[in-house]
Amino acid sequence: MLEAVGRFCHRRRRLVMAGWAALLLLGLTVGGQVFGRLHSPGGSGSVESVQAFNRLDDASAAGQRLLAVVDGPAVAGPAVSVAVTTAARDLRGRPDVAAVYDTYETSAADLRATDGRASVVVVDLRHGLSDAAANTATAAVAARLRQAVPAARVLVGGSSVARHEANHQVGADLEHGELVSLPIAAVVLVLIFGGLAAAGIPLGVAVASIAGSLLFLLGFTYLFDVDPNVVSVVTVMGLGLAIDYGLLMVSRYREELRRGLPHPAALDAMMATAGRSIGFSALTVAASLCGLFAFDDPTYRSMGAGGVSVVLVALVAAVTLVPALISVRRPGRLPRRRRNPGSLLSRMSAPAPDQGFFSGVTRRSQRHPVLVVVVLVLLLGTAAVPFRGARFQNAALTSVPQEFVSRQVNELLNTRFPGNHTDPIEVVGQVPASDPRVLAYAAKLRAMPQISSVDVSAVNAGLSRVDVYPRDSGQSPHAQQLIRDLRADRPPYPSQITGTLAFLVDFEHQVMSGLPWAAGLIALATFVLLFLMTGSVLVPVKALVMNVLSLGASFGALVWVFQEGHLHSLLRFETPGALEVWVPVIVFVFAFGLSMDYEVFLLSRVKELHDAGYDNDDSVALGLQRSGRIITSAALLIVIVFLGFAGGRMIGINELGLSMSIAVVVDATLVRCLLVPATMTLLGELNWWAPGPLRRLHNRFGLHEPRPSTHSILETATSPGAE
Repeated sequence: MLEAVGRFCHRRRRLVMAGWAALLLLGLTVGGQVFGRLHSPGGSGSVESVQAFNRLDDASAAGQRLLAVVDGPAVAGPAVSVAVTTAARDLRGRPDVAAVYDTYETSAADLRATDGRASVVVVDLRHGLSDAAANTATAAVAARLRQAVPAARVLVGGSSVARHEANHQVGADLEHGELVSLPIAAVVLVLIFGGLAAAGIPLGVAVASIAGSLLFLLGFTYLFDVDPNVVSVVTVMGLGLAIDYGLLMVSRYREELRRGLPHPAALDAMMATAGRSIGFSALTVAASLCGLFAFDDPTYRSMGAGGVSVVLVALVAAVTLVPALISVRRPGRLPRRRRNPGSLLSRMSAPAPDQGFFSGVTRRSQRHPVLVVVVLVLLLGTAAVPFRGARFQNAALTSVPQEFVSRQVNELLNTRFPGNHTDPIEVVGQVPASDPRVLAYAAKLRAMPQISSVDVSAVNAGLSRVDVYPRDSGQSPHAQQLIRDLRADRPPYPSQITGTLAFLVDFEHQVMSGLPWAAGLIALATFVLLFLMTGSVLVPVKALVMNVLSLGASFGALVWVFQEGHLHSLLRFETPGALEVWVPVIVFVFAFGLSMDYEVFLLSRVKELHDAGYDNDDSVALGLQRSGRIITSAALLIVIVFLGFAGGRMIGINELGLSMSIAVVVDATLVRCLLVPATMTLLGELNWWAPGPLRRLHNRFGLHEPRPSTHSILETATSPGAE
């Protein structure tokens, strides 16, 4: 099948290239609209905190809340008082505003700074406003207050402002990441291939994949809410995989040319071998991403849908665009060797001999397999220890860039306004606020030492809200424990608990509940795919264990760097003191998929050699020698991509980029070059063992892809358009 696809793309290369050029143009023009349509899904409707939030939202005529800080002039000054009061009255007359509160008309002490030189104007927008309308209203509020008090610094924050700033920063980070990583990747590809022509093919696949990814993600925004992090994660993943797949395809094509095959036959061989490998790779990565569907959370599920789509885009680009790009030029223009055999470019682009660095490393590991396995298992296990003390936070405003207005407003409220009333726990009762049970419950809470204050308010005639402010601010473990204590000791009336802290506790519970199912789904799908590829039972099990070890080291590094703050001055980020709660799951799923990507690259070569008659140890040594440079080069390129995007401003993407880079480096070096050869040596011919029924099942249903026959080579060589 893959050979047939390659021949079609060879014969219709201009048509294929025109199609991808149109997709690229469409992706860059239309796909860019995705950044204006990003919106956090807001959590699963099956959890208590989301249900209570939706109940409050439905009962209120107001929607998103804006917090406008008027900072500078004395709040008690008559001119300032009149100016702010007049501006607030004008804002109440806007059709997109539901209510406005200020410290002068409400006499609320918590709307006035302790130093008397700042006040807060609270603006509740109408329910159901779109993000674009909310942004317009935000700009109008800021402009009116600046006009009213020109000597003041006016900052307008709130959830809609934070979301707008995050969406804008995601787009800026993606653009910055592409501008940084693609040129460096281009230079590395030139060094690998020894020329611009061959190096440009993987880059062309990457750019085309980005365009297709943006179109897919734009389409998803019309079906469900897509979080800003989804675009960052899946675009980076698609970019890295596209470069990897293009690199493997072009490298195998040039290897077949050096074996003496003419262009059509080399193209057939490339599709039958490298095409098969990336097909398995894409399936294993997609299977890993399907683990996200095991979590009852719309953000993870949208990330899973986007991730699977992007992997498929990278796969289709590799098996169609690569043969078309290769065929559009005479194959002799892709040089078999450079004129100066001693040059650096020549040495890097020369075909791998059967004896070299990687086979030497393998042979040394094979001589002491037990020692290698014990040392590396202890090393990787020790590196994973810091993750035992991991703490999590949920998109705290303290972890976004300091220039974000939403963060500046949050810090002003925390430092200069009394009560620190920015993030309460909300107990929503299905009884009126005047009910004696509500008042008694509030009095009981005020007596608890871990609570600083309690407010009671009426939502409507049949709904009450008790706002509870913990003494431990932020999302500390003690504050999270308060959520659990309140749920264990409910008020004597029907109630639900919501708020940012409750969202975090519920989300962590969702993750822990879904993680076993996700891990099981990933393990089962990976096992089945590797069995269909190799016909072995032990090789898939070994691959799963190896991946867990490399992931453990990555998780440990994640805590050591970001939570504990090591290297923060070198990497230039603020230590948040906790990890973004969504990052470990995404690292687990995506890094697992990438590890299987390199496992497939190596196993496909080892299996090919073993089927050709080599014994187990020789197959491993020769397979790693022939694929080691490609695996190392692919890992280097994808690390460049991840580090390029890790240099952005969003701390969650920083955490993801660095941890993924560490996982790839560990997997491509310690695991793939040392641990895998050592374990395969210990197992010997058992690597290829399977029970009789499974062996017969593989013989009948296994995904076999034979090398091109002489007939197919001659047929291709004499077909119309063959060069």
